[in-house]
Amino acid sequence: MGLYRRGKLVHDLFRNLASRVTPQTPTFQRSSRICQSGYLGSGSKGASFNGFSSFCSISKRPGTRGVDGVNKNLRNSFLFGAKRFYYVDPNNVQHFRPRGPRRWFQNPRHVFVVVMVGSGVLVTVYFGNMETVPYTKRTHLILLSKAMERKLGESQFEQMKAGFKGKILPPIHPDSVRVTMIAKDIIDALQRGLRKEQVWSDLGYASEHSTLSEGHGRETLDALAAGSGDKIEGNWHKEDEILDDKWIQQSRKKGQEKGSEAATSHLDGINWEILVVNEPVVNAFCLPGGKIVVFTGLLEHFKSDAEIATIIGHEVGHAVARHSAEGITKNLWFAILQLILYQFVTPDIVNTMSSLFLHLPFSRRMEIEADYIGLLLIASAGYDPRMAPKVYEKLGKITGESALRDYLSTHPSGKRRAELLAQAKIMEEAFSIYRDTIAGRGVQGFL
Repeated sequence: MGLYRRGKLVHDLFRNLASRVTPQTPTFQRSSRICQSGYLGSGSKGASFNGFSSFCSISKRPGTRGVDGVNKNLRNSFLFGAKRFYYVDPNNVQHFRPRGPRRWFQNPRHVFVVVMVGSGVLVTVYFGNMETVPYTKRTHLILLSKAMERKLGESQFEQMKAGFKGKILPPIHPDSVRVTMIAKDIIDALQRGLRKEQVWSDLGYASEHSTLSEGHGRETLDALAAGSGDKIEGNWHKEDEILDDKWIQQSRKKGQEKGSEAATSHLDGINWEILVVNEPVVNAFCLPGGKIVVFTGLLEHFKSDAEIATIIGHEVGHAVARHSAEGITKNLWFAILQLILYQFVTPDIVNTMSSLFLHLPFSRRMEIEADYIGLLLIASAGYDPRMAPKVYEKLGKITGESALRDYLSTHPSGKRRAELLAQAKIMEEAFSIYRDTIAGRGVQGFL
């Protein structure tokens, strides 16, 4: 009886010691029970102890280490990936990390890199696409490539020919011959004004009919002009100056000081074409790529060659200064500015203000610039430049003058254009070129 009690006491002590040495886990409680039951069912204490220890070590150690290792690896991999999405505050609370550009720009170093790289790109694009306009020496930003500009002009020209099919005068029509010969004089003057040999094809008529020989065209033109020669107005004097357009003179002076060279590469290899459309529209224009279109409504109001040359010279001036490409670039910046202002001001107000203070002033300035270039072209072509102010004044009366036209129209008023062209600076230079031309001394490099 005493031996049994002592044996049971030793058994309990050993059991308590074993439970302290080997920690129990919920996953392996059944294995622990097997070990304990195996121990209780053994006959020898030593064997029971050895069997217990060996069995439990086999059942627990591999299982515990394997499963815990997998759990720890999963837990660590989860936490490692979650670091991108969570952060812990000082109170040991997890929060979502901000994602996207907002999170990226929270780093001052990232902001600095973006500002520096963006500034470098903008400066490179800006100064890499700056060009100088012939004569006025004004610098402007052109983002549209020369090839794309020419392709757009040719595409519009083809669309116009398809739209006015049946209304395009044939090349042997007297009006077509007359306009073609005047335009040819303007193109030849442009080549002299640029002071370099341009690889241009001869000015051709864009009709699908047979082409016109030069001799036949000259004979028809002489027959048309017989008895109706242009009358040269009285001598022009410096005292006839009305006002001075300061921005052009300042731009020319600044360009000459810098030694700026006019950008004329967009005219290399250009294929000049002209088209006369039988429409009662008082208009003419020159598309990029040297595509000139004249409407017969213009010929009904302007009878002399000098008047027609003034209009064509003005339109060619737009092509020389790349006003179409500049307009596309300006409209892009205007659109970006409008989108920004839309966040703060009503869209109707933004559109009205941008039109009054951005689009229209820019358009009027381009028209004045084309007037100046065109005036020099007609003078070099042998047409009296003193006719130009009268042409624009007459054009203003035909299209309708208004006191607000200088502010609410894309074109300056005819009176305003006449005043600007009658001033001493530009008219004196044009008249000097004209006198040398009619005297047989062609002036080169005036642009």
